[in-house]
Amino acid sequence: MSRYYDMGDQTLWNPSNGASRLFMSQVSVYQAELGLPSGIGPMQADECQIDPVVFTAFVDALLAWHRRTSHAVLAALSEGFVATVLVLAERAGIEVTWQSAGFTEADGLKDVQVPMAPDPSEGAWAAAVQQKSRELGRFMAV
Repeated sequence: MSRYYDMGDQTLWNPSNGASRLFMSQVSVYQAELGLPSGIGPMQADECQIDPVVFTAFVDALLAWHRRTSHAVLAALSEGFVATVLVLAERAGIEVTWQSAGFTEADGLKDVQVPMAPDPSEGAWAAAVQQKSRELGRFMAV
């Protein structure tokens, strides 16, 4: 069995039940972390709809949060989820915001690791995240 992540009539992803269950659990985690809805609707009869407007805002906030993350463990834990979400956004034709603006936590650092992880340039960071997303996309059935 598998599940379908659709935007309108277009299927963006058709993962196995196990991958879908883990992904949906992570969606809940990041909605809580960001304080935003994801736009990924509930799974009903093995299908869920993704709201493009809400999902776009979620993706932009997720990227901004991930970009600001200076804690190596948080960055590592979030990389797979971010890459998966980017595959869905790309398949939906959503243009994402790569700048770190758009989501702040009162301009303070919430989770800081000492020593701080190196701060790559915006271009290098975006290229690395895009590369991970492209690699993962090859394994995400439509």
